[in-house]
Amino acid sequence: MTIEEAQKAVDAWIHTYGVRYFGELTNMACLTEEVGELARIVARTYGEQSFKPGEKADLAEEMADVLWVLICLANQTGVDLTEAFRRSIEKKTRRDATRHLQNPKLCPGDDNDGR
Repeated sequence: MTIEEAQKAVDAWIHTYGVRYFGELTNMACLTEEVGELARIVARTYGEQSFKPGEKADLAEEMADVLWVLICLANQTGVDLTEAFRRSIEKKTRRDATRHLQNPKLCPGDDNDGR
């Protein structure tokens, strides 16, 4: 599925099952909540925290939930995520063409990711 297809699929779902989009502020709060749920799983899976008994750990589901709400926000504000993402890659390529390659903290064999 392309990003464009994902935007269309979310829009179709909203208009078929969701009645309408939540307001932008509500969706921003929902996005923040979903990012928090994703952070919880990452902190417990890759960080020092541990899961509570019975706590589920579905990293993919939480990432998809973040993407869902982000797509909702894009749809309701008229953002073409495909084009926006293309521009973002171009910007990062121009800005960071050599920055990371010249960063001694990122040299091959240097394990600075905390594991």
